[in-house]
Amino acid sequence: MAANRLLVPLSDTVTVRQTVGYAVQSGLEEADSLECHLVVALPYDGDVPEGDQQLEDAEGLLSRARNWVEEDAGDADVTIETATIGADEYLFGPRDYAEIFDAYADEHGIDRVIIDPEYQPGVTAQLLQPLERELERIGLAYDEAPVERSARHSRLAGGTEDFDRLFATFLISYGFYLVLGDPTYWFDLLTGAAVAGITAISLARVTFTVPLDRVQSPIRVVRFVFYIPYLLWEIVKANIAVSAVILRPSMPIEPSLTRVNTRVRSGLPLTALANSITLTPGTLTVRANNQQLLVHTLIPAARDDLFDGGLEKGIRFVFYGRESAAIPSPRERDDAEIVGGEEL
Repeated sequence: MAANRLLVPLSDTVTVRQTVGYAVQSGLEEADSLECHLVVALPYDGDVPEGDQQLEDAEGLLSRARNWVEEDAGDADVTIETATIGADEYLFGPRDYAEIFDAYADEHGIDRVIIDPEYQPGVTAQLLQPLERELERIGLAYDEAPVERSARHSRLAGGTEDFDRLFATFLISYGFYLVLGDPTYWFDLLTGAAVAGITAISLARVTFTVPLDRVQSPIRVVRFVFYIPYLLWEIVKANIAVSAVILRPSMPIEPSLTRVNTRVRSGLPLTALANSITLTPGTLTVRANNQQLLVHTLIPAARDDLFDGGLEKGIRFVFYGRESAAIPSPRERDDAEIVGGEEL
């Protein structure tokens, strides 16, 4: 019988050892020999200064996983291949990871992917459920490893990471409150601090789902300051375009729904993009799910701007830097389509 070829994506979780063990056991039960491909998908920012550490960690994990396979396989006929993948691509969410796994599977004739239930390759949220959906969408066979997971109890706050989340949420909330109020009035200063404190305690972990980087986070704030004038300019342009259409006697309005698969991660970056689109007259974000946005557009010009991805590039610049802003637009990637409206 031909060797059973399995692909095992790895991330440093409490269940990765069990996942590798399950892959070896299930693979050898189905065939006399096993070809086990152990891979680590590096996130998009592997080329930043801390990328060397990420690569070193990936190589260490692959080395440990190879030893686990050899230990579990014993004298069985097992071939082990290890690799880091995705380093030349921008990986922002489940769709991107599913596609690189599919490409690797096609190249190496993989029969099945073994998924760690705790798989989390350095992104903003655990990927398993959306990743499963994406694997089903592209038709790549997978199997979730039946591992034992210990209960996880989250603390309200504790340690440096939680303090950073609390402080950042407090600062943002307090600043926003004072912008709406009067920063020179003592009552607004006190009530603003109280409201910001409640918001930080309640929503810090929701707002920032991953620990903040004390170097990158301030840099992102600076980038956001540069992004605001660009957003205001886009709002002005959209106002003029919509006004011109409304003032024309024929009113050539063509409402439609457009689905855009963005190249930003879920969480705060996706929320910022969705809100930026909504702030721009002529477009309204109806739904945001993982990397996907469903946007209502009022006029063709607004839809064209969405396809050109100017705001998406701006948000990528804010959160990921200049290099990520050079990713092709949704139109060039074929990542946007009209899903409802008069044009259908």
